[in-house]
This record gives sequence, structure tokens and C-alpha cells, in this order.
Amino acid sequence: MASVTEMLDLFSSDIWGIWFLIGAALVFFMQCGFAMVETGFTRAKNAGNIIMKNLMDFCIGTVVFMFLGFGLMMGEEMIGGFIGVPTLGIFTDYANFPWSSFVFNLVFCATTATIVSGAMAERTKFISYCIYSGVISLVIYPIEAGWVWNPNGWLANMGYIDFAGSSVIHMVGGISAFIGAAFLGPRIGKYMKDKKTGKKKPRAIPGHSITLGALGVFILWFGWYGFNGAAATRLEGVGGLASIMLTTTVSPAVATCVTMIFTWIKNGKPDVSMSLNGSLAGLVAITAGCANVDAVGSAVIGAVSGILVVVAVEFIDKVVHVDDPVGAVAVHGVNGMWGTLACGLFATDSGLFYGHGASQLGVQALGVGSIALWTIVTMTAVFFIMKHTIGLRVSREEEIQGLDPTEHGLISAYGDFVPAIEDSCFTGGDYTPVKLDKNAVCVDEAIPVVLKSETTNVTASDIKMTKIELIIKQERLESLKDAMMEIGITGMTVTHVLGCGAQKGKPEYYRGVVQEVNLLPKVQVEIVVCKVPVRTVIDVAKKVLYTGHIGDGKIFIYDVENVVKVRTGEEGYNALQDEE
Repeated sequence: MASVTEMLDLFSSDIWGIWFLIGAALVFFMQCGFAMVETGFTRAKNAGNIIMKNLMDFCIGTVVFMFLGFGLMMGEEMIGGFIGVPTLGIFTDYANFPWSSFVFNLVFCATTATIVSGAMAERTKFISYCIYSGVISLVIYPIEAGWVWNPNGWLANMGYIDFAGSSVIHMVGGISAFIGAAFLGPRIGKYMKDKKTGKKKPRAIPGHSITLGALGVFILWFGWYGFNGAAATRLEGVGGLASIMLTTTVSPAVATCVTMIFTWIKNGKPDVSMSLNGSLAGLVAITAGCANVDAVGSAVIGAVSGILVVVAVEFIDKVVHVDDPVGAVAVHGVNGMWGTLACGLFATDSGLFYGHGASQLGVQALGVGSIALWTIVTMTAVFFIMKHTIGLRVSREEEIQGLDPTEHGLISAYGDFVPAIEDSCFTGGDYTPVKLDKNAVCVDEAIPVVLKSETTNVTASDIKMTKIELIIKQERLESLKDAMMEIGITGMTVTHVLGCGAQKGKPEYYRGVVQEVNLLPKVQVEIVVCKVPVRTVIDVAKKVLYTGHIGDGKIFIYDVENVVKVRTGEEGYNALQDEE
């Protein structure tokens, strides 16, 4: 009977050991989620740079954590409970090295480093970011994490609760992000002076793909079940895997609902990007107490974080004037702090609201304050030294052009992609017009025609040549192309451009900031005609492009002096004719 019991215990131990490593793999996959969130919430010209930073966070972190970081964090001997003594056992005694612990703590270390990437996005030198990433993984994170997760750490011995890292990882990453963004300064064009008050006023700089951002949030939420649950060693009871999964689900769900409702009431419409931040805020806040709170506690923690993230994002942006494109400081820093303190209120076995007094809350406050102070002092020193030596920020010209081409020689992270367009509606010589709504304006207002005529004495032929330039919605390009071919136009030049303009009416908000001017993707089509009547081209184009809304397009008409076909030397009318 004893042997059967021993076998069952061994089997159970193996199962939880395997789950421990699977959880570590899920945490590693969260790097993909961070990369997608940060890329989607920023502009396309910096997408490759952000992907590269997230990749190097883990790779650089692995190298430095292997040599020193793991020893400082999990060394069997600790000096006063504050710093581990490295032994380099991974090199000197590999057979007896704690492989699982190394892998698990490494992926958490990489998460801390990558939080900063989003807040410092779009204007940081790549070399400076790599140095920061190495330093935080080498020394700063390992030392404070050892206080909590090394059995000999001073906070661990005081009963400090941070099961999966609200303070150890997220608060540290959020504080580091705030310091880094403050040293960097805002992106060009982020703030402007209000002409009436003379005060700084933030401008919305929307990310280029809310879809990528949402994909990243879903990946992070999925990975968070490993983030919070990997260290579980039993299935049932508070602190068991099932309970951890439940609290890890309830908190972000409640937080997202609260954020949606709050922004809906505040701005008149539910804010998509802020709701995505709300999901992450709920996940961050429950991370510390996921194994110590029940469903009610996790719901309350999530509800508070759902409001806190909105207030913090707007306070940092509008009052403190620190430019954080993805809301990393509010999501990770502020809610990491809140979630850790909340353990002193909602822990079922030691929380104030469960009748256990305020002692646990005091321990939580001491731990949060100590970790925050360590992070502030060390990260301020790191960024200060880098700013005054190699520099933190790229040049103005590099920032405007984008970090993809200037830092990585990457013309575009989306080089082989083109905007999606509708299938042609113009086939067989019969165009099916767009169904108009009740707000449709007349065709002349929707698609104005502007004549640009210049007199000249130079003529290349007796037949007049005219250039027709159309600025249209990109989804109408295929219909226009087919329509032009039907009337004999076989050559045109097509360019993707951005149209600058502001919609009239009620202002729209992006992350709590009014969007005053929009750059909308348009297509510019250039056609030169001489055989086909200009009026025919205009009439057909207006018929194809008209939907009844301002912004359907504009048509410009220019006189052309001459056309030269380079290959044959033909000029004028003959240069425009197709060869049979």
C-alpha cells in the first residue's frame, strides 16, 4: 500500500512539474501579445522597430539572466535577505542545476523588460533600448524579485503576497516605463499650446491597427492563465489551479465592462482601445492575489482597475504630459500597485475586509513602497546616464521618417501588402450605382470638378491634350479602373496618398483625447487623354465614385503642353496611342 501511495505522489509531482513548464511556455508566448498590442497602438512606420525590441527583450534577457541575473534572484545564499550570491551553477554543475526554476523565472524577467517598450515607442534609439533591456534583466529585476520569490528573501519572510507578480513584474515595468518616457519627452506633435489658455494640450495620435492591438490582448489574456496558474501545486481550494483560473477570468472581464461603460458615459461612445487596456488592467491587478482571493474579491479588484486605468491614462497624458502611446504606465504601473495593495484587503485568510485586521495591508504597503523606491532610484540612474552619454532619443528627422527605415533599413514592415479594395461593380458596360442614404448630398458637392487651365504658346500637336487627376476613396479604385477601360482609357497612374481633413459635427475621442484632424487613406489617379472626350471621362468618373457623401472625391482638370514617349520618341497625340 505504501508503494502505491508513493507512486501516486510521484505521478502527481510529475504532473505539476510538467504544468509548471507548460505555464512557462504560455508566459513566453505573451511576448507575441505584447508585440501585437504595442505595434497596433502605434504608427505603421515603427512596426518593425517594435517587433525587434520585443524579440531582443527576451534574447538579451536570456543571456544576462543566465550569467548573473538568476543567481542574484534565486541564489541559495542571500546577503541579509536582499541579494542572492551567484554560483554560476548553470556552467559549473549543470546536472544538479534547477532547470525548471531557471526557465520559469527567465520568462517572467523578460515580461518585466518588455513592458517599457510601448511607453518609449516611436522615438527611442535602438541601441539605448537594448542597453536598458540588458540592465533591467541583469540586476534591477532579479534583486527585487528575489526579495519576494526567493524563500530567503526579506519580504517573503514577512508574508508579503504577490503570487504572480503585480508588483514584482508589472509595477516595476510600469514605473520604469514612466521614467523612460519622461526622460525621452513626447513624440513630435503630441502636445500643442492652446491659443486661448496658453497651456499644453494633448493631441490624439491613433495607432495604425486596432485589430493587431486586439489580437495582442487576446493572446495576453490566454497566456495569463499560465502567468498566474503555473505555480499552482493542487487543483482544488482557494489557491488551487481551478480557483486561480476563475479569479484570472473574472477580474479582467469585470474591468473591461466597467471601462466600456465608463468611457461610454464620459465620451458618448465606448472607447475600443481603452476597453482593451481595461482587460489588461484587470489581469495585472489580479496577478498578485489570484491565489488568495475569491470571486467577489476578484470582481471588486477588476471593477476598480477598470476605472483606474482610464483615470490614470488621462491624468498621465493631460496633466503630467508624459507621452505613453500604449498606456503601459496606467495598465502595469498603477494597476500593479493597486492589485498588490488589494491583497491586504481581499485575501481570504489575511485580508482586512475578511476580518483579519490591517497587518497584511501594512506588509503589502511596505513591500510596494520598497520595490517602487528601488525601481525609481535604479532606473532613474540608468536613463540619466544613457541620456547624457550615448543618448536616448533619435533625431527629429529620424522620428518623422520612422524608425523602421532609419534604425533597421526596413522600408516598410508591410512592404508586400496593399489596402483591401472592393470587387469591381462596373462590368459589361453597366454600372450598378451605390444605394444612397437620406443624408446624401448632390453629386457636384460630393465630387467637385476643378479646372486648372494655363495658357501657353507651345503645342506639340493640333489635338488638345488634357490631364485628369482624381482623388478618390481607395475602395472605389477597381470600379473606376473598369469604368475607364470601358470608355477606352487604358493607361493611368495610381498613387496611395493621405487626405487631411476634419469631420464636421460631434468630436470623436481616442483614449480620451479629441481627434481634431484625420489623415485618411485616399487614392490619386492621373489620366492624360486626347482621343476620349474629357467630358465623358468626368461624367463616367462621377457616376462611379458618387455615394452621396462629402469626401467621395475631387477631380482636377489640367491642360497638357506635350507628351513624349521615351522609347519611340513620338510626341503629342501619337505618344498617347496604344500599339495594335
